[in-house]
Parts: sequence; structure tokens; C-alpha cells
Amino acid sequence: MIIGGLQKTTLVDYPSKVACAVFLVGCNFSCPFCHNRDLVTKELFIKSKIKPITQNEFFEFLTKRKGILDGVCISGGEPTLNLELPQFIDKIKALGFLVKLDSNGSHPVILRDLISKKKIDFVAMDIKGPFKDYQKISGRFADIGEVTKSLKILFDSGLPFELRTTVVPTIHNAKSVEQMVKDVLGLADKCGYKKEKIVWFLQNFRPSNCLDPKFNQYSPFTPSQMTEPLTAGRHLLPQMQIRG
Repeated sequence: MIIGGLQKTTLVDYPSKVACAVFLVGCNFSCPFCHNRDLVTKELFIKSKIKPITQNEFFEFLTKRKGILDGVCISGGEPTLNLELPQFIDKIKALGFLVKLDSNGSHPVILRDLISKKKIDFVAMDIKGPFKDYQKISGRFADIGEVTKSLKILFDSGLPFELRTTVVPTIHNAKSVEQMVKDVLGLADKCGYKKEKIVWFLQNFRPSNCLDPKFNQYSPFTPSQMTEPLTAGRHLLPQMQIRG
């Protein structure tokens, strides 16, 4: 497991908590607009010449933050690719911290195991787009069947979670946001999960260090342009919000 980055304090990544965010290297998706290019593969990380953070360094930092931080956000990349993840979480929990997992939902078996063993306290799961467009948006390894299994696990778990979608020019618009909300709400209805309980954020695309360099040239949506997909989503899910 390679730790590719550490944000020592964040007030926005873990709702109502003061946390740090640790970024693990490796992802099975290849979203062209991903702004964490250096974390997608070990090869790209090595090429970036970013100095990895050892686990000893991370836990020394965390020990010094006891009583200051409430929790740790584990992000990536895709954290569930790492076989060492459960043990890594155990060490964090042993220091008394809450753990939030950021995931693309591609490994439902691991997600279920982490939840059932009470290793995680909160999940943020990415929804990349309408279910029918998942491979087109996120690459050939994006399996919508696995993603929907993860959603069902979250709906059934009782664990607090949020959904989030990065809205990208040339990929997303009001119509696609409306369709992805329909897809998720249809699944929630089948699971008996009330849509009023769903927390979902739209976040604007960042044209920086993208996996596909051509996306670095694209301009993000303006605030007024962001209202169109938001309005489309809120037509079905009134509590949908924009995260700045």
C-alpha cells in the first residue's frame, strides 16, 4: 500500500468533523477528468516524483493529532484495492479516530465486510453518471453491477453516507444528471430506502492534472451553468446540493 498524499486538516471532507485526509495510490477506474492523475497507477505516481508517505510517518502524525482531529478520511485512488486496508483502518481506530471511506463502489464485498465489522463510520460514494454510461465515463473496468451492489449495501447498512458527482463539461448536463438521479432512486425504491434520506452533492470539475490532458483545457461550469444540472436533480431529489 502506497500513501501518496496527506491533507493534514480538512473541515469539509467529513461532515461535522475535523479530519485529515490520506490518499492511497491505485484506482481501477480511468475517468479522463480525474484530477488525481498521479494517484491512478503506481507507474504514474513514480513518474510524478512525489515522495510517498510511510505508514510510520502517517501514524506519528496521527498520534500527535489525538484530541485535535475527530477522524480520518481514506481516499485515493480507490482505497478498496489495497489488501492492507482493513489492518490500516484497525490502526487508525486503535488511536480513537473515526474513519470515513471515499470509494467508487467497485468492490461491494469489501465494502460489506468493512461495514459489518464496524471498521468504517461514514462512506462517500461517487456516482459517475447514468448507469448505462458507466464504462464510457469511467473506463472498461467500471462495472455498474458492482456499483449498484455497493449502493444496495449502503441503503441496507444503517451507516451514514453521502453520494457525490463531479459535473464535467462534455460529459454531464441537466439531462444526464436527471437520469442518474432516476437510476439511483429506482434502486433505492427497490430496497425500500426513502429518497428523503439520500444526501447527494454535485461538485464542479477542476481542470488541473487531469488523467486525460485535454481536460486540462476545459473550463469548469460557471455558477449560473451549475444551476441547470442542480435544478434537474432537485426536480427528483429536492435536497440535492452543490459542494463548493
